Amino acid sequence: MATNIDQTDAYRQSMLDKAETLIEALPYLQRYAGRTFVVKYGGHAMGDPELAEDFAQDIVLLKACGINPVVVHGGGPQIGRMLKALGIESQFVNGLRVTDKQTAEVAEMVLAGAINKELVSWISRAGGKAIGISGKDGGMVLARKVQSKAPKAIEEEGEPLVVDLGFVGEPDRIDTTVIDTVCAAGMIPVIAPIGVGPDGETYNINADTMAGAIAAALGASRLFLLTDVPGVLDKDKNLLTDLSPADIAMLAEDGTIQGGMIPKLETCVHAVEAGCEAAVVLDGRVPHAMLLEIFTSRGAGTLIRA
Repeated sequence: MATNIDQTDAYRQSMLDKAETLIEALPYLQRYAGRTFVVKYGGHAMGDPELAEDFAQDIVLLKACGINPVVVHGGGPQIGRMLKALGIESQFVNGLRVTDKQTAEVAEMVLAGAINKELVSWISRAGGKAIGISGKDGGMVLARKVQSKAPKAIEEEGEPLVVDLGFVGEPDRIDTTVIDTVCAAGMIPVIAPIGVGPDGETYNINADTMAGAIAAALGASRLFLLTDVPGVLDKDKNLLTDLSPADIAMLAEDGTIQGGMIPKLETCVHAVEAGCEAAVVLDGRVPHAMLLEIFTSRGAGTLIRA
C-alpha cells in the first residue's frame, strides 16, 4: 500500500515531467511566435468526436501561443453521403469527383454550411474565436477549371481522352486580405474549399490543393496535411521524417510512394517551392499529433522542405 510520501513523490515527479515538456517546447514557441500555420483537416479524424475535440484544442492552443492557425477543411465523405441521400450518383476520374451544377450546389451546402460551422463550433467550445468562410468570401480564391485525362482504359487511338470534370477547380489566384484581417482580429479562419471562377461560377476545390495554395500565398511557416497514415513510409514501412523535393521525386520513381500519397506530396512540394517554409504530412488520427510535431525535437510526421 502506497504511503502519503510515495504519493507525494509520484505527484512531484508528474509535475516535473510536465515542466520538462514545457521547457522542451520553449525554443519552438519562441521560433514560431507571430508566424502562420495552415492546417488541412479532414479524413477519419473529422468524423471522430474525440479527435475533433483534440484538434480544436490544439488549434486554440496554437492561437494562445501567438501562432496564427489557418484551418482548411475537406468533406468528401460527407458530400458523398448527402448526394446518396438525395439520389444523385457520383462519378470519379483520377480521384476527382465529376461535379455538375447540382453536385456543386450540394458540395457548397455541405462544405461551407454544415462542416464549416461544425468546426467553428468545436473551436468555440475549446475556448477559441473562429469565423467560418469559404474561398468565395471577399474574392479570396479565384479558381480555374480543372481538366483531367481519363484512365488509360478509356482511350481513343492510343491517346487519353480529356474528361470534363464540370465544376471542379484549382486555385488560380489567392487574395489573403480576408485571412489577414481575421487573424489580426485575434480570430481563427476556418475555410471551406470553394472558389469562384472569372464569370462568378462556383468551383469545388480539393482541400489539400486549396491548403497548399493558401500556405504559399501567406508565406506560412508550416503547412500541415493531416492524413490517415503516419506520414511517408519507406518500403520497409519505416517513417521517413525529413524529405526534399528531390527525395520525393526519387521515391515516386522507384515506387516507394504511390496512390493517394503522390498528389499530397505534390501539393507539399508546390507549397514549399512557392513560399511556404516547410510542409508536414502526419497522422490526424493520433491525438495531438500536430503539437508533438511542432513542439518536440523528434516530431511526429514527415517534414518536406526545399
